[in-house]
Amino acid sequence: MKILLAILLNVSFLTGHPITGQANMSVLVQNMTTGEVIDSYRPDHVVPPASVQKLLTTAAALEILGPDFRFPTVLEYTGTIEKGVLHGNLYIRGNCDPSLGWKGNTAFLNRWVKAVREAGIQRIDGAVIADMTMLDGEAQNPGWLCEDAGNYYAPGIFALNYYGNTMNITLKSGDPGSVATVLGTEPRVEDMVFINHVRCGKITHDGAFVSGLPYSRERYLTGAVPSNLGTFGVKGDLPNPGLLLARHFTNRLREAGVQVKRDATYIADYNPLTPPRQELYTHYSEPLSQIIQETNVNSNNLYAEAIFRYLGTRYTLPGTINNSQDLLRDYWRRRGVSVQSAIIKDGCGLAPQDAVSAKAFVQLLMIMSRSQNADAWMASLPVSGQTGTLKSLCPKTPLEGRIHAKSGTIAGTKNFAGYIDMPNGDRWVFAILINSAPGKARNIQTVIQQYLLDVYKEHQ
Repeated sequence: MKILLAILLNVSFLTGHPITGQANMSVLVQNMTTGEVIDSYRPDHVVPPASVQKLLTTAAALEILGPDFRFPTVLEYTGTIEKGVLHGNLYIRGNCDPSLGWKGNTAFLNRWVKAVREAGIQRIDGAVIADMTMLDGEAQNPGWLCEDAGNYYAPGIFALNYYGNTMNITLKSGDPGSVATVLGTEPRVEDMVFINHVRCGKITHDGAFVSGLPYSRERYLTGAVPSNLGTFGVKGDLPNPGLLLARHFTNRLREAGVQVKRDATYIADYNPLTPPRQELYTHYSEPLSQIIQETNVNSNNLYAEAIFRYLGTRYTLPGTINNSQDLLRDYWRRRGVSVQSAIIKDGCGLAPQDAVSAKAFVQLLMIMSRSQNADAWMASLPVSGQTGTLKSLCPKTPLEGRIHAKSGTIAGTKNFAGYIDMPNGDRWVFAILINSAPGKARNIQTVIQQYLLDVYKEHQ
């Protein structure tokens, strides 16, 4: 009776609070050590998980591929090498590695140049070609909102990803009412066309937005920025990261004295009539354990979607979004996770149609805690009050450092799913999914934080 009363009191804090009381909600808190349900409210009810969706993707990848898996990117050539001349083309065949050129680190290109030179190639009669045929041409997930397309947090996903698939657009603001001036991009992207409607106004915040589609050279700039601000940056997606990589590699080869006759280009569709190729060099990403750590700690959408799309290639080539959706659902269903009513549109949680229950996340978290990959899994989750997207959750409280979880945030939504380590050695597993609440996400988090502290104090 005492346990039941405590559960009712905890649930009533959420259901009776003016911020969360009318929200679309699914909650489950369970002692994983004893099996006791600590708290529960509509645990089978599916709601949009936002970035908590990344748990489905990263956990499946860790279990299917293993923590030591590395994404390969392969240099291949057609034709023959005779007296220092490659009579053919040099290809960069992508396999969805999200980390090439991450944060502008292009040192790997020097290793690629070295491999070309060690193969005895001093001149290429053809071109450097980015091969992006591992995935189909649907680079933009159709479940994402049109208003997100072109923004840095919703880039197209390709078999070749580069520079985080992101460019920084530099603008200069002027007098109130004027249109800001586009100065350039970093990295520099040839042939970009900016249709610019960014106005300078009497505001104090940056309200500029980027929109556009994969492969398109056009990007629309809209919104407003403070007047007379000077130069500032707006981040948008790279329309064709594979082509940019091929261009950078071509330039690096030429700088090293390797002549390349033709300009860099790319192929996006598989052609069975392509001449046979010879492998020249294989580049490997850092281990998957580090890839998923970046994905979950910093809630990296590019990384999550690249993993999601790669998993889809386990069914057939070229990989499709539908294959990725089916694989994720089928995999977790076979593992006993309640995904029968779940809606899985993407791997990162950006699609508003995504819907998963608190019970499903708790089941997944239990499986992963007992997995042979548990150490890598736990290391991939941010820690309350200390790291990543959980740095602002429960700092300087009894729960600082005790929660390992993934957060999810969109307008009117704040979600968490993860573990709580109790002082007596028990481990709790929980999922708190709150959607369509009034006010800002940080206010919802304040309510959730108080809820977690209350439940913790009652049971410590």
